[in-house]
Parts: sequence; structure tokens; C-alpha cells
Amino acid sequence: MLIIGGGVIGTSVAFHLAKLGWTDVVLLEQGTLGCGTTWHAAGLIGQLRANETETKLSRYGIQLYADLEKETGQGTGWKQCGGVTVARTQERMTHIKRTLSRMRAFGIEGHLVSPEEAKKHWPLLSTEGITGALWIPHDGVCLIDLGSQATSSDITSAFAAGAKSKGVKIIENVRVTGIHKSDKHAVTGVSTSEGDIKCEYVVNCGGMWAKQVGRLAGVNVPLHTCEHFYISTKPIDGVDSYLPVLRDPDGYIYFREWSGGIIMGGFEPVAKPCFADGVPNDFQFQLFDEDWDHFSILMKYSPPLLFSTEFLAHVAFPIDVSFVDSSALERCPALETAEVRQLLNGPESFTPDNQYILGEAPEVRNFFVAAGFNSSGIASAAGAGKALSEWLIQGYPTMDLWSVDIRRFGKYHANDNFQKQRSMETLGLHYQAHATPPLPQFLRFRPAAQGFGSKMGWERPNYFLPSSVSPSSIKCEEHKATRDEVALFDQTSFAKFVVKGRHVESFMQRLCANDVAVPVGRVVYTPMLNPRGGYETDCTVTRVSEDSYFVVSSTAQATRDYDWISRNIQEDEEVSIVDVSPQYSTLSLMGPKSRELLSRVIADRDLSNEEVPLGITQVRASRITYVGELGWELYVPIESTLLVYDLLHAKANEGTRIGLRDAGYYAIDGLRLEKGYRAWGSDITPDDTPLEAGLGFAVDLKNETKNFLGKDVLLRQKKEGLEKRLAVFVIDNDQEVYPHGGEPIFRDGQVCGYLTSVAYGHTVGRSVGLGYVRKLANTATKEDRLVTPDWVKAGRYEVEVASKRVPASVSLQPPFDPKNERVRM
Repeated sequence: MLIIGGGVIGTSVAFHLAKLGWTDVVLLEQGTLGCGTTWHAAGLIGQLRANETETKLSRYGIQLYADLEKETGQGTGWKQCGGVTVARTQERMTHIKRTLSRMRAFGIEGHLVSPEEAKKHWPLLSTEGITGALWIPHDGVCLIDLGSQATSSDITSAFAAGAKSKGVKIIENVRVTGIHKSDKHAVTGVSTSEGDIKCEYVVNCGGMWAKQVGRLAGVNVPLHTCEHFYISTKPIDGVDSYLPVLRDPDGYIYFREWSGGIIMGGFEPVAKPCFADGVPNDFQFQLFDEDWDHFSILMKYSPPLLFSTEFLAHVAFPIDVSFVDSSALERCPALETAEVRQLLNGPESFTPDNQYILGEAPEVRNFFVAAGFNSSGIASAAGAGKALSEWLIQGYPTMDLWSVDIRRFGKYHANDNFQKQRSMETLGLHYQAHATPPLPQFLRFRPAAQGFGSKMGWERPNYFLPSSVSPSSIKCEEHKATRDEVALFDQTSFAKFVVKGRHVESFMQRLCANDVAVPVGRVVYTPMLNPRGGYETDCTVTRVSEDSYFVVSSTAQATRDYDWISRNIQEDEEVSIVDVSPQYSTLSLMGPKSRELLSRVIADRDLSNEEVPLGITQVRASRITYVGELGWELYVPIESTLLVYDLLHAKANEGTRIGLRDAGYYAIDGLRLEKGYRAWGSDITPDDTPLEAGLGFAVDLKNETKNFLGKDVLLRQKKEGLEKRLAVFVIDNDQEVYPHGGEPIFRDGQVCGYLTSVAYGHTVGRSVGLGYVRKLANTATKEDRLVTPDWVKAGRYEVEVASKRVPASVSLQPPFDPKNERVRM
């Protein structure tokens, strides 16, 4: 095992591997430990992250940093000083209330406080313009040493000491110059400035050099480096060593105590990319020149500088320009007279979606990546090191890591210009707040088309919006058109694969949990599971010939699913997989009049699942629905898409008019949740089994000769019972603040879970959400923890929306068409 990079991430991976028993490990650092971005990290550590898994990993890190000195003899400088986040606007206050609700769902202590109470926690605070604040007592910081540019963080030193004490070999001043691979695209070793090293695994923890290290192996590591700023001051009266972290996200700024003074930095909405031609290998313990003009965005509000015409032309999020005092000087008046030690301007790498990169690269076996931490490396290092080490040792992730999985990226993410443009935007997203959906889309390096969103490089319609109508109104109209007549959805971005070969049936039977040994033309809805019984993907499989299947899954999973299917092909199996996503568009015709319209286009056919002539082309018509209505997905040769689209609209207007309406993805979400349809990545993840998700009908457990991955786990769950179940919640909205997802679910006054997804259901006239419910206490026996249908139904439920509890009804059946009568029309 060889680790490339000796910053806080690389040393964490080394420490955790050794702790788990892998001690035949070498860590190579091209300079000295922590010489890249680790040494100048600001060291802020908060508990709450984007999802439950990342939050658990972050909280694990806090506990580890508190205990690491006992284990290694090296202190980390961890201080539980707490954190205060202030709001200047009602929109931000709503966002803070949502944050507090999410914290409650994940078991994190937090309190809403008044501006005056916030000032008690942070005495230097000016409360002018503050509407409220959030106090988080268990957040904190780690010690950083800016007195010398030749020292790394204490945490890095502690990880390194712990790893070395367990047998890991750490070698500094050795640079990796090449990656060796076998003809089966697996790692065999590396070339270095001091010679070659053979190894079975490589972990790329190269920090801002990780993209360049990845390219040595032919691996895409999409990140780009930006200049990142903060100032440090000399001691200030009233600052003690346990001064909390202060975040003022409306001003894009944060403050922390350091050496009796303060550090103030932030995340300006338009970042300053650097190193367009790659990071020089010798840029170690170095900084960029001070740039007070750029930093003044954070220090002193300047509308022309902050919101340039060029920026506003491409901005991907709404910016409130109504406030004037948007600067550090107004928020902390003591800065006016404080003596500044330095303006630190150092490099930091950012990814296209503001999430870090973890996992085994799909291009090369046994080549792992842990990089792109978006200025949260100290806070994330412990959890990321633990998660990746478990992945290495087990051979698969031991938890749901999809939000940070390297396989969430596609080939287009490798474009350097794309990465540069996107990094200008992602840095500023750290402190953006969105109080009401629809949520904004990234716009940099994209055509700015109204109503369109982007996913995995595909432009796709979220809604079809005349400029005079609000998105929420048009979503309602598209929703009702689908329920009442017929709607046409462009779902071309679906991932689409052909899996074929002499052994394809036995291969697919092993990989798919449902029975896919079906006649040609049959469509099967099936999961593919991991060894833990959790979802690797949720897909439809059509048998198109005796030796070929057509597999369709969600847009975001294109790289992941291709990797999962291909890596499970055994050496003695004659099976291959081809990604045909760009070759076919997907036009989904959905609604009670879809058969009538399709019959006008495809005459004299029974409209079963088959290839049929349509106009002058051939399409595959599959009777599938994701909106709870009769419908067909039409897979159309990409060059014939407009022909088919125009023909459907023309036929809808011939004779007795059929009300065909174009509709987008925002409508799909409300429609599918009314029907209780699950979404992979939120409602069904690698941590959730089909039985827990209420999708046991999509699994074949009766066929004793069918042995698929994860079957043993499902059989055990079926015998012993479940400790969580996915339920449907219909929520009584207060008409002011609507749930977004992640809200805690209360059963009889106690938290029992959180909403995994939610949208407004225009048919039922309420918000509809899905969420797993569990028993709270870790009781002594498994039997006491079992969640039965009767237990689910017996409770009184509420959902906390922006810190306000609202009543919710619960069911294990969808609120719309629970008997599937409309789908079977």
C-alpha cells in the first residue's frame, strides 16, 4: 500500500489503515509533511455537514481530535469553543431555522438566540442589522501555527506519529513521477524521484496536486485551485482563547480566535482561480502576494467590485444586494483599530460540486483518491480517512458515501477550463442560503437557458416557463396536466447501457436482485445490491435478445453504474457493457390519455414493450411510469428526437384535440412522491435494503437457485425483522415555510428519523415526503429495536419545518392511487 501526499488527509489515511491492521504502508511526500495547503488551514471544525453520513464522520473527527493526544502523545490543539452564526435577513433566518431542524434530526445540540445573546457569546460583535443567530456549543477549532511557514498542523503531526508507531513508513522529499498498471488496468507500482516501488494499492492524497497525480494514472480528479484569503491580527482586548467561531454568511465571512487576536476570512461569491497550467511541484510552504483589492470584498462592502456586470450575467444564485453593511469592519468594529499581522493568501482546491472526492477510481483498479476538500480538510480529515480505510480493507464502502464518491463525475468534468470556471462559483457557495425552492442551478460554463437545469453534463428542462409566470405556478400546471390528460417529459439524460454476451443471463441474474431471466421484450424493475444488502443502483432492465439486455438508471449514476457492472464481470464470463446514453433520447409520455395519443402515432400495435415504427424511425416503447400514471418511455435514436417530438405534438392536435403539455423535472418530483416512488441517492442508498425501503416486490427471494449479491442479508432481515422502515408523510403546511428535505420526524414527541425527500403534491394539496422511521433507544435486544408496520401506524407524527413542528399523517402506502388503478388503465 502506497499513499501519495503527506498533508492532513494522507496522514489520516495512513493512521486509520494502521489502526485497522494494515501496517505494510508507505507514505511519500514530495516535500515535508503539511507543506501544501494543510499548514495554512484556518482550522474551523463544525459538526453539521450536507447529509447524515458526512455529519457522522465530522462528529467522529471531533471526538478523535479530542482523544488523539492520549493515543499518540501528540496534541491536536482541539478547542471546543462553540460557534455562532448570525443572520441579517429574514431569508437567512429561515435558513438558520432549517439548519437547526437538520441538526436536531442528526442529534446535534443547537439553540436559536437573539442578537443580544449572540453578543454575549461573541463580545466583539456589532448587532446592527442582525435579526437573530444560532449558537452551537460543541463546534470548535484546532490549533494552527502561522508563526513559521515550515510547520504543519498539530493534527497532521499527531496522525503521522500514530501511523509510524504502528509500523507505517513515512518518507519525505520523494516525488512520484509515474504510476504502473497491469494490462488489466490495475495498479502494480509507482516510479519516484528515488526509484520504483511495487505496490498493490495507491491512494492519491495529493491535495492541490491530486489532479496532476491522477493524470499520471489516467484518472480524472476534477478540482481546481483558487486563491483563498484571511487576515490575522495581533492581540485584541476582549479576545480570550475560547472565543467562539463567528460566521456571518450574509457577509461571506467568518472569525476565529488566534494567539489573542482574530483570524477573519471568507468565501467571496466570485473566486480567483490560480495555477491554470498546473501547480508547480516546488510550491511548498509558499503563499501568493497580498491582494487587498480582492479581499476588500470581505473587508469592506463595495457593490461595483462585488457584483460586476460580467458576474451577474452568469450568476447561479440570487444575491440580496439590499443590505449595505456587508463587511467584516461593520460586523467586528474592533478590526478598525486592530494591527494586522498579515493578509494570508494561499492556494486551496475546490471541486465542481463543493463536495470532496473519495473512493476507488473507475478508470484504474486499486487506485484510490482522497482529495478536493474545499477548504474543509481539517474538519473532514478524520472521517474521510476512516471511511476510505474501511473501503480499502473491506473492498467496498461500509457506509453511504455517494455524495463524495469519485464516481459521481463524468468524463466532461476532466476539462480544465470547466474546472476553472466552476471553481469561481463553488467557493462562494459555502455561505449561500436558499429559503424557497426551486433551488438554483450552477450557471458558469453553461448556456443560461431559463427553466433548464444541468446534471452530469446534460442540459434538461426543469420547467417550461413563460417569463411572466412563477416557476411554482407552472410546476402546478404541469403536474395537473399529467394527472388529467398527458404530458411529455424529456428524460434523455438517463444513463443507458447495453450488457451483452454469451454468459449475460447468468451474469445479470447474479447482479440483479429481481428475476431477469425473462422472455425477450420483458421489462423488469430491479435493484443491484452490495454485500450489505444496500442499493448500488435502482434500474429497469429490458431483455432485448437472448444474449443482450438494455439497462436504464438515473442520470447521476452513469459512471458509477458502468463501473459497478463492469467490475463484477468475472474472468471466465463472456460479458461486455457499452454505454449508449448519448445514442438514444428518452421521451416519456405520461398521463391517462397517453395510450390514446400513442395509438394515433403507432397504429395497429398492442403497445407492449417492444421496438415499434414511429414516423420514419424505430423506437423502443417501454410501459414504465415514474409519475403514477399510465405511460411509456420512448427510447428514440438521438438523430430522430425532434421528428418524434414534433409528430407527437402534431397528432395531439389532429381531430379531437388531446391536451399534450411539455413538462419538466420539478413536476416529476411532486408527482412521484404522491405515488410514493423512491429516488436513488436520497430515499434508497447503499445503506438501505429493499425490504427497509418497502420495495420487497422488486426482489426475488423465492428462487433458491438464484444467488445474487446481498441475498443473505435480505433473507436474514426477512426472518429476524427490520430496524427501520420507509414511510410516507403527508404534511400540514403552514403556507409560509415548506419542507425541503432533511427535516426531523417526531413520533409521539421524540425524533425517530428525518425526511429523505419531499415536494408539494398538487393533487393531494399537501407536501408529501418520505423518511425512514426507527426506534430511538439503543435497547438491549434486537427484538426491542424492531420496527413493525403496526408500530409505525400507531404513532402521532409531526415534522419540524424551519424549527416549527407541523402535524403529519403517516402511511406505508402512497396517498395517491395506492391500488395502482391508474397505472393499470
